[in-house]
Amino acid sequence: MAKPRPDFPPAEVIRAQADAEGRLAVRVTPGARTESVELGDGGLQVKVRAKPQDGAANEAVLALLADALGVATSRLRLLRGATSRNKLVQIS
Repeated sequence: MAKPRPDFPPAEVIRAQADAEGRLAVRVTPGARTESVELGDGGLQVKVRAKPQDGAANEAVLALLADALGVATSRLRLLRGATSRNKLVQIS
C-alpha cells in the first residue's frame, strides 16, 4: 500500500518565510507518524518519518521541502543544524 501524499502549503507561502538571502528557518520533528510541512507559530515545521541516524532525517527534510517547493533537492542546502531540531536551509 502506497503512503499518502502529504498536503503542503503553497510554495509561495513557504518561500515568503525565507529571508532576503533565501535562508529558511525550519523546526524538524524526526520519527513522526506522518510526513508534513506546516506553518506554525514559530515558523515552518517539518515532520519526517526518518529517524535521526546517520543524516537520514536531514536528507528526508530536504527531500520533503524540495517536494513542497517544487524544486530539485539539489537546489536546497543545509546551512546549520545538522544535529539539531532547528535547522537553517538555503534555497538557491
